[in-house]
Amino acid sequence: MTITEKNILRELAMEYAEAASNPIHETKRKLWKKLNSLNPKRPMVMIDQVCWGELESSCSELKLQCTDKILQKFERKLRRDLYQWKHFPVDFVLEPYLEINYVIHNSGFGIKVEDEILISDIHNDVVSHKFHNQMKDDKDLEKIKEPVITYDSKETEKIFSIANDIFDGIIELRLDGQTPYLSIWDFISQIMPVEDLLYSLIDRPDFMHELARRISNGYMKMLDQLENQGLLPRPQKLIHCTGAYSDELPAEGYDPQKPRCKDIWMFGLAQVFSTVSPEMFEEYEVKYSSPICERFGLVYYGCCDPLDSKMEQVRKIPNVRKVSMSPWTNPERGAEEIHGDFVFSSKPNPAHVAGENFNEELVRNELNKIKNACKKNNCPLEFILKDISTIKYDPCRLEKWAKIAMEIAENA
Repeated sequence: MTITEKNILRELAMEYAEAASNPIHETKRKLWKKLNSLNPKRPMVMIDQVCWGELESSCSELKLQCTDKILQKFERKLRRDLYQWKHFPVDFVLEPYLEINYVIHNSGFGIKVEDEILISDIHNDVVSHKFHNQMKDDKDLEKIKEPVITYDSKETEKIFSIANDIFDGIIELRLDGQTPYLSIWDFISQIMPVEDLLYSLIDRPDFMHELARRISNGYMKMLDQLENQGLLPRPQKLIHCTGAYSDELPAEGYDPQKPRCKDIWMFGLAQVFSTVSPEMFEEYEVKYSSPICERFGLVYYGCCDPLDSKMEQVRKIPNVRKVSMSPWTNPERGAEEIHGDFVFSSKPNPAHVAGENFNEELVRNELNKIKNACKKNNCPLEFILKDISTIKYDPCRLEKWAKIAMEIAENA
């Protein structure tokens, strides 16, 4: 690490610390807590999963100046958070500390994903995948192994020591765990092509049940290890792109040195089941994800999968508090089905910032339609713009979308 690199990071950290001290962040935390308790003051707004590659290729504020991989990770985090704070803050919260995550190694399920990719833009990390089928017959089930979790204390201490040397006296550092990713069917869809997977639900139901059972059991064993080793995160500020602040977490008996599943949020999803029937969704997803979700304090359920016609089944999943309503849902039906029992986690269409031109009226009409449906059905509401593959190299689109969304949220 050069003196120049250290000074760059210290200056960024000072700017971040000043921004994080703004009282607006505590106001936003309280608003998120009210929403997550199903007693909102207003709809909340977030922008996440941004096409940072496009922004970094054109915005000097985001260009990395450090060369070391560890330093680049610090720099990237600070620059991105500051950029969002300045340009499209919406209800994004800056914490008065920096997290240093434990270095955790996961052996996985014993299968390495085999795929081919197509890249249309070298600045964009959204790529097309063609996955190879590694689950062709019964004997392939033996490929599935239980994950083994190991904590790399030496590497963690190394990273924390470097961070402490840089940021000491500027901002607090906190060691923390990492929220695990727990989608049974997202993983299966990477070891079987989607078409083969869907046909197998019909043609090989026993095989697919056993595959799902093994993956679910593997996740349960993984959670046991994370809990026993104290590697789960403290109560999070984000869960799947949305504010996770809650007065209900952590649970009674919480030990910050050894968080439990019941102290935190988890998210569940089965995007590949977008086209299956509600009955098949319950048979293959609800049955196997429920034991996992039951362990957690609160659950955010869904992603791009349209759930407006599957709420009867979603209600059977334990501890659900927020339900994703993707761009492919009918907002009126979704709001009627949720009817105030969960947060209506709206996912406005990211295509509206990705076209040849940005149409403000289109954005405004979409958000108002969702807001009105939720108001009619007494649904707590959040707008989460995510999965942003491109903004056509026009950063102003995110700022314009943010302005419109906040106007609608604050006048709901």
